[in-house]
Amino acid sequence: MEIIKELPAVFEEFAEARRNAFINVKNVKDKGIPVIGSYCTYFPQELAIAAGCATVGLCSTSGETIPAAEKDLPANLCPLIKSSYGFAKEDKCPFFYFSDIVIGENTCDGKKKMYELMKDFKDVFIMDLPNSQSENGLKLYKDELLRLKAYIEKKFDITITDEDMRKAVKLENEIRVAKKHLIDTMKNDPCPVSGLDMFKVLYGSGFKFDHTQIVPEVEAVKEKIEKELAEGKNVGKRPRIVITGCPIGGVTEKVIKAVEDNGGVVVAMENCVGAKQYDRLIDEDAEDIWEATAYRYLQIGCSVMTPNPNRYDLLGRTIDEYKADGVLEMTLQACHTYNVEHKSIERFVTEEKKIPYFMVETDYSTADVAQLNTRIAAFIEML
Repeated sequence: MEIIKELPAVFEEFAEARRNAFINVKNVKDKGIPVIGSYCTYFPQELAIAAGCATVGLCSTSGETIPAAEKDLPANLCPLIKSSYGFAKEDKCPFFYFSDIVIGENTCDGKKKMYELMKDFKDVFIMDLPNSQSENGLKLYKDELLRLKAYIEKKFDITITDEDMRKAVKLENEIRVAKKHLIDTMKNDPCPVSGLDMFKVLYGSGFKFDHTQIVPEVEAVKEKIEKELAEGKNVGKRPRIVITGCPIGGVTEKVIKAVEDNGGVVVAMENCVGAKQYDRLIDEDAEDIWEATAYRYLQIGCSVMTPNPNRYDLLGRTIDEYKADGVLEMTLQACHTYNVEHKSIERFVTEEKKIPYFMVETDYSTADVAQLNTRIAAFIEML
């Protein structure tokens, strides 16, 4: 008999997914399934799935290993890079430990140099990423995708066919659609659930190794939310906030919490854990499935791209669709591309979309929690 979980229990189950995945990744390895670890949304997970591999994100979001990382890396480097490197070097990340290959996507300069050091103790495939979404950039990215395909085939003595890739593309497209339908429940006003609970589902789904299970699980959460919404359960009328900027997870969830502890609700997130994950689909019927895959991923609007029109396009659509009252940008210390781009994002939000904008810069400590609460509370009160 199936046990029907209460909604809070469902959210906590997704929140526990990462911790549970520490055990599950060993079970995957015990079954002889190779594991591919990656650090960025630019890595096409379809390729790993087409190869019959499990895939997992490796970016660390805790300050625990930063002191160890700073023995090799400069102290004034982005905390995401230092944390990721520290967990890898200290062998404190089970995902990194069990990864047969680590994909190093050359996004920012700090990561590029980190991968060079990491190659001393791990099999790292460095994947060059163009810094523009031009035709030449697409050609480069497709070539890198095919180079990685050849590397995986040789590493695991397998052949990845176009049909394998098309099946993987179809599966991942279905996951993107399911996630979009789930987050679309936040278009309701009042919102049915908190942004932090919604974040737990999106973040936790990234640690499900069997991707065929993600769609039914996400759809079940959506149906549960809609049922309780129809029964009159919601978070109440609150200022509606869209979050943009650097990746959020672990310690930086303090930003979402600060918004919602001070009277707001995070209705959507335009970052790597949020809309950038599921906004665009791959053309499943394209004649060249590899070019179609490369095209979809290259269109991600990250601040490493110059120019970066797709970020403004996605942020603008997110503001409109979720009827945002304000935009909060979270940047990490020493994340130069996002910190530089924030000024033009501020102009876009305030002048073109004509709603308030606020930026906070933080790291992986909890020392600024009180300050964040004070500043964000003032922003929400203004709304």
